[in-house]
Amino acid sequence: MKRSDLTEKLLDIKREKGWSWKHICVEIGGYSDILIVGAILGQMKLTRPQAAAAGKLFGLSASEIAMLNEVPMRGAGIAMPPTDPLIYRFYELIMINGPALKAVIEEEFGDGIMSAIDFDMDIARLANPKGDRVRIGMSGKFLPYKYYGATGNNLEYGFKEE
Repeated sequence: MKRSDLTEKLLDIKREKGWSWKHICVEIGGYSDILIVGAILGQMKLTRPQAAAAGKLFGLSASEIAMLNEVPMRGAGIAMPPTDPLIYRFYELIMINGPALKAVIEEEFGDGIMSAIDFDMDIARLANPKGDRVRIGMSGKFLPYKYYGATGNNLEYGFKEE
């Protein structure tokens, strides 16, 4: 079985049972809803206890449970640029705002990147009379570039210079 086959099986069971993502996330527990949904969709991995909880919930075999605990091929099966309108809007958001975000982060932190590995994300619905709004919060560890071969008074890392 390929990971994409397991994803389809899980989505079929979700549909058949009429489960919400919230229900699935509560039953598996231990991580943010976004990470658990990402794992069900094949983009993240679950810990062994969480994979076991998912196995019990979905009625999975031992090999399917083990697959939920394997490091996935992240990004597999996603066209670039994305064609789904909602996912494309995230892509568009970064294309348009990415240079400004980069400039502000570099001014505040120095020469480096925001981790997408040491990372937290949450989502919230904000009521608004003109139409509810989606709030997405992201927090990633700042990782300064290392300037290899630094000697003397030269900075080894790209932290903001005071």
